[in-house]
Amino acid sequence: MSAGRRPGYPAAAAVFAVGMAGTTLPTPLYGRYQEQIGFSELMVTVVFATYAAAVIGVLLAAGNYSDTAGRRPVLLFAMALSAASAGCFLLQSGLPLLFAGRLLSGGAAGLLSGAATAAVIELAGPRHKARAAFAATAANMGGLGCGPLLSGIVAQYTPWPLTLPFWIHLGLVALASGIILMLPETVADTRRWPPPAPQGVRVPPEVKGVFAPASVAAFAGFALLGLFTAVAPSFTSRTLGVHNLAVSGAVVFCVFFASTLGQYWTGRIGARRALPVGCGVLVAGLVLVASSLIAESMPLLVLGALCGGGGQGLAFRAALALISGAAPARHRGGTISAFFVVAYAGISLPVVGVGALATWLGLRPAGLIFTAFVMLLAACAGTYAARRPPAGA
Repeated sequence: MSAGRRPGYPAAAAVFAVGMAGTTLPTPLYGRYQEQIGFSELMVTVVFATYAAAVIGVLLAAGNYSDTAGRRPVLLFAMALSAASAGCFLLQSGLPLLFAGRLLSGGAAGLLSGAATAAVIELAGPRHKARAAFAATAANMGGLGCGPLLSGIVAQYTPWPLTLPFWIHLGLVALASGIILMLPETVADTRRWPPPAPQGVRVPPEVKGVFAPASVAAFAGFALLGLFTAVAPSFTSRTLGVHNLAVSGAVVFCVFFASTLGQYWTGRIGARRALPVGCGVLVAGLVLVASSLIAESMPLLVLGALCGGGGQGLAFRAALALISGAAPARHRGGTISAFFVVAYAGISLPVVGVGALATWLGLRPAGLIFTAFVMLLAACAGTYAARRPPAGA
């Protein structure tokens, strides 16, 4: 295939989506694993948090590795990790392989976050840069949403609920790997297996005024994503009495789909306004989630997923744009890494807290305490951003 006819940024976005879908594939299946292996709700959230810890570790240690090794080798290695993760879930007979699968999945996501995003944007022509940036966003969040939707449908309506989703994913990974081999390399001067050069984290003094509200908003938004990804199936089955795994997967899909739409609208209304507006919409979504637990209402939970996900998307893209724009060029990588460390802490720490509270108080009280805590964070971040908007944003 000639260079002019090689796949472009949509193909790279499809690879990104396949990789991210694998990271959320187990979401509707945790209840089945609990029945099969026998572990508490707290352990579900700890297994999930293992993924976030792996993402943070890879972002810090090798988030910029594709800048020297090239995009294609890193993407292929991420696909290998994704395939190994699926293998762990196919072979699992207890908690050790569940933890291993989540660690490998987190490693794949950490590599994809940098390499795939860069590849999608770099493969676009000058006239399509903005479109490619949104394609990367949509592939990331859309892939995360499609994982539980796929596994929920397959688990509910086929005789192989704990194996067929991962066999399907292995097939998609093989297809994605073939696409990667056809993609042009966008890094001009690549080195073969260069030693990792950890970029570390750094928040320069001139960024701290923006970083505080932006990172708190990201923490709150990712906490909502973590709640839906880790324990939403338990909420739907135990609190709302809905045991259909396809429905559980669709609920999780809704929050990521709405996040994608929210990130799209950030570009329309501007980052300066989108940050406080997104926080406000996120608070409204959390109110709906809490109301769904009190009223035991599935429609309210879906509305909460859509509203909260939209707010998360608005606030997250705005926060990232503001921090990236405010950071000095020489410290931009470290500043963005610090931002993502805070965001991924939000997707893990509060969710583990929910699991701990659920073993003591039950899922509904734990969920209500969680929503109150995250509402407070989002309200504080949104109020601060509205009263002290970043200069020049």
